[in-house]
Amino acid sequence: MSIFPLKFRNKLRMVFFAAPCLVALAPFLGAAIVFAQAQPLSLYVATDGDDAWSGRIAKRNNARTDGPFASLERARNEIRKIKMNEALPPGGVTVYVRGGTYYRTETFNLGQLDSGTEESPIIYRSYEHETPILVGGKPIAGFTLHKGSIVKTDVAKQGFKGIYFRQLFFNGKRQILARYPNIDSNKPYTTGFAYVAGEPRNIYKNIQAESLRVIKCKDTDKRFWANPEDGEVDIFPRFNFHNWVIPISSVNWAQHTITLQDDAFKGIRPQDRYYVRNLLEELDSPGEWYLDRKTWTLYFWPPGTLKNSTVYAPMIENLIWIGRNAKWISILGFSLQCSEGNGVLLDNAENCLVAGNTIKNIGGRIGYTAGVTVNNGKQCSVIGNDIYDVNNYGIQLVGGNVNTLEPANHNAENNYIHHVGELNGHGCGIVLNGVGHHVSHNLIHDTARCGIFGGGNDSVVEYNHIRHVGLMTEDTAGYYVNGNWQTRGLFVRYNYIHDVLGFGRNKSGQWVSPYFAWGIYLDDNYSGATVFGNIVVRTDQGGAFIHCGRDNLIENNVFVDGTVQQMTYSGYTENDPLILTQFGEFRKFKDKPAYAKYPGINKLTPETAWQMVGNKFRRNIIAYSNPKAKLYTYTRNNFPNQNESDYNLIWHFGLPLYLDLPEVPSKQHWKEWKKRGFDTHSIIADPYFVNPKADDYRLKDNSPAFKLGFQPIPTEKIGPYSSPLRASWPIVEADGAREKPFGRQYNVH
Repeated sequence: MSIFPLKFRNKLRMVFFAAPCLVALAPFLGAAIVFAQAQPLSLYVATDGDDAWSGRIAKRNNARTDGPFASLERARNEIRKIKMNEALPPGGVTVYVRGGTYYRTETFNLGQLDSGTEESPIIYRSYEHETPILVGGKPIAGFTLHKGSIVKTDVAKQGFKGIYFRQLFFNGKRQILARYPNIDSNKPYTTGFAYVAGEPRNIYKNIQAESLRVIKCKDTDKRFWANPEDGEVDIFPRFNFHNWVIPISSVNWAQHTITLQDDAFKGIRPQDRYYVRNLLEELDSPGEWYLDRKTWTLYFWPPGTLKNSTVYAPMIENLIWIGRNAKWISILGFSLQCSEGNGVLLDNAENCLVAGNTIKNIGGRIGYTAGVTVNNGKQCSVIGNDIYDVNNYGIQLVGGNVNTLEPANHNAENNYIHHVGELNGHGCGIVLNGVGHHVSHNLIHDTARCGIFGGGNDSVVEYNHIRHVGLMTEDTAGYYVNGNWQTRGLFVRYNYIHDVLGFGRNKSGQWVSPYFAWGIYLDDNYSGATVFGNIVVRTDQGGAFIHCGRDNLIENNVFVDGTVQQMTYSGYTENDPLILTQFGEFRKFKDKPAYAKYPGINKLTPETAWQMVGNKFRRNIIAYSNPKAKLYTYTRNNFPNQNESDYNLIWHFGLPLYLDLPEVPSKQHWKEWKKRGFDTHSIIADPYFVNPKADDYRLKDNSPAFKLGFQPIPTEKIGPYSSPLRASWPIVEADGAREKPFGRQYNVH
């Protein structure tokens, strides 16, 4: 369900860009969009404007005595002046920003003083069919030859003294901070790493006194750096689902070690992958650069001629900041580029909207930043944006009260998000944390880790198209959520998830892809989720995974071609030390009045917590062709009878069905499974997909699934849709792992 009722959606399509003046918009969950009857006041900003002018006309007059403002701040201050002297006009104020590039050396800040109301919103938007480009930095010039193809320039004289920027752009494309080893441009996801010396160890086995700071280097990776303390290491320690960037403390080549200034996330183990960056000696390839912070000299090997080209770097953390109880503010139709933190940060804002923007080249370091971050507040929406080439996350929604379960009602809808996590191996398309978020109709691909990550309590994730994700890490999924037994109330429905890849080291020590990736992953005790009507195709570890959770319903889904298995259950052992730790966290919430609405939450005790019970897997269609693949797997404990698996349609093309029954002959697995009371009403039959070779998994009218109660999935509603709030339409999908496959082979590095 969209946040917009259908009748208002249709009105948006007809009205939003049809007239030069925008009607008021109420972008929040559970309330209608309000269209003001009166025309709002219009102000204008242009690159050839003047802050001394009135800002009331879109183009300067012939006498050059009046016209648009030159800056967003002047328009903002004019609105403040209006609010001080009189009430906002009915319909609010719209600031039209004309096309052109606006280089910014300060964040555009909007606070409570800049708020609108439901009847009189404040809107900053592009003028008619023009595109205003906001760049969070400034151009760099004055390059002279250093040596070979490398040029240099003094950036201190250009306003960058003391600004330790971590990104450099050449003609709008992010360049490479000098590094070792270099990346093979033909294999961008799997090359450019060195590997810690030594024999591989089991990542799940704890090791006493394991170093968090010392990297043992191979002989072949010995380098010579004049100032190694200027450099830093980007490393994926132990668990290959997150990386850390840490400055170098010292190098001892006699002992083949690099010592880091701070601890890594986990212990550093043999064969962990890493690379070293930010050292002048490693500037040896086109596109690489290095900033000397002692002299504020920028060194750069341009990938093309500097003549008629633009080089720029960020100067600010966030391009736009809206916070401190700011309300009813909209940002529409901009191109937002180049900032070290977020493109737009909504920080304790209410009823604010970020829509129809193109947001790219955001985030200079690993951290919790995004193209758009919504941090706390209420009822903010991120709609119809194109977000890409982002170092961390595409969109981040945080908010809601976990004690009272009061929802934030934040919304991310109809966005096109791709190529995120360019630096952050945990980079995901959309990240959710808290209570009561809504994510729908997004297209997400080419992410470092998950397509969508998180959910918290009482959130809805629906009608999203997620593909070709998990390019840099393992233990991943198209949609992943974790929590504890108290995190409940999630709906995951009508999503199309396919080609979830994953990249990691197998048991033989080889780096491979696809590897250790699922379609829908309910991790770390997540309970009470409803997974309904999703289509999941081509995943390494299968369509869905329940890890230690309870009371989850997985129903009416289509799971196709899991390589290893189709459905995974993983529980605890009875004496697992994690149980008491996690139960202690659960105890903080289970008796709060708000949590009484969750069935079964008070049944959990420390003695029974290890049991994974109350899960239902029913009326799903499972079709897979790999002869060696299992149907279901369950680890650590027997699959207890308190779980249900039934009324499923299973098709293995006439091949035997294998399960985790090592004590039973393989050909007897299915018979024994049914004897134990599972899948007693399930059938083995061809589901009769319309055209599976073309990924059309609708069912023909004669599909036997309908006799089991399977309901048709509304595939026509999945993914983005045409809307005046879309940044682009039709969406032209960018090239990525689909067009240049890198997996399904060994030794990909």
